[in-house]
Amino acid sequence: MANIEVSEHRWIGIENLNVEIVERKGVGHPDYIADSIGEAVSRELSKYYLKRFGLVLHHNVDKVLVVGGQAHPVFGGGEVLQPIYVIVSGRATTYVKTKDGLEFIPVGTIVMRAARNWIKENFRFLDPEEHVIIDYKIGQGSADLVGLFEYGLKRIPLANDTSFGVGYAPLSTLERIVYDVERFLNSQNLKNMMPVVGEDVKVMGLRINKKITLTIAVAMISRFVKDKGEYLALKEEIREKVLDYLAKKVHNYDIEVFINAADKPEEGIFYLTVTGTSAEHGDDGATGRGNRVNGLITPMRPMSLEATAGKNPISHVGKIYNVASTMIANKIYEEVKGVREVYVSMLSQIGRPINDPLVVDIKIFPEDRLTENMVSEAKNIANEVLENIEKISNYIIENKVSLF
Repeated sequence: MANIEVSEHRWIGIENLNVEIVERKGVGHPDYIADSIGEAVSRELSKYYLKRFGLVLHHNVDKVLVVGGQAHPVFGGGEVLQPIYVIVSGRATTYVKTKDGLEFIPVGTIVMRAARNWIKENFRFLDPEEHVIIDYKIGQGSADLVGLFEYGLKRIPLANDTSFGVGYAPLSTLERIVYDVERFLNSQNLKNMMPVVGEDVKVMGLRINKKITLTIAVAMISRFVKDKGEYLALKEEIREKVLDYLAKKVHNYDIEVFINAADKPEEGIFYLTVTGTSAEHGDDGATGRGNRVNGLITPMRPMSLEATAGKNPISHVGKIYNVASTMIANKIYEEVKGVREVYVSMLSQIGRPINDPLVVDIKIFPEDRLTENMVSEAKNIANEVLENIEKISNYIIENKVSLF
């Protein structure tokens, strides 16, 4: 059994905090775009390496920058004046030595295809050919890290960094609300009913005791708004739909919703966009500034500052351990009786097998008290996840696990 420590977590519990703050950046937010493009490139590289060579070669493309363009949205229309600029940066295996000589990897083609396909699949009005310039600066990986990575392929992969991952369960009421509201506003059903709602949705949640305030930024698509009066009416309709949605899911809370709070109608200031994202007009984004593995930004909880997006899914513990920690936490909460909350931290050591972390620290906030049986079950769950940790790599490559 790995180095697993289980202890009782003594505190009042997340739901008993007087003040709780939670944020989620939605699909069209510039930071989410940066994360998603980096991860899309990593997945495509991984698939190419697997198909061509039977294994995932070293790469980290976790430095993506989205530089905002310029646009001129007007009621009933508008145009993009200067395209968004996206640069994918990092390291990758760009050639492979074979018995026939050097075989070069079409990294640039893979980057372009992955980025453009992600934009096409996630935006209705952002054209990756017309509205976005995609560039890349990807060099050969570090000799030390590449050697370490390739050595690990012969057995259990070795950690290519000394880093930690964090996970917890369950989500609080506010965390669930913030996550679900963004998913609701970016759902196909809502888009069919209200095509004016752009993909760039950011939800900031505040709970003070039993009062919840949601401040939601919604990029309104200008072609669907004829004038100021319709804009204000559509804003109110969105607010009512959010309240109706939450009324079916949440009880015993006083909920207040604000949409596009920065609007100043009397000064002609509205959150209008041509393409559905603030990136079209000066709002920049970067990998790692957005959501954590559970899809949220939660300052009241333990969080890793690692950018999971774009890191290689085989040996980069900054990615794998955040996913594994969250899996362990969820399984403990779901399967071990008497657990009210659980927090998991995993620390690697560079060069050590990824299934043998330096420590797995499990803190359980019990409904009553921590028992030996709870400790034993928690350790068994953590050990089971570690024994099968290589499966996480497949989940990531196949896009079957949340990363942000």
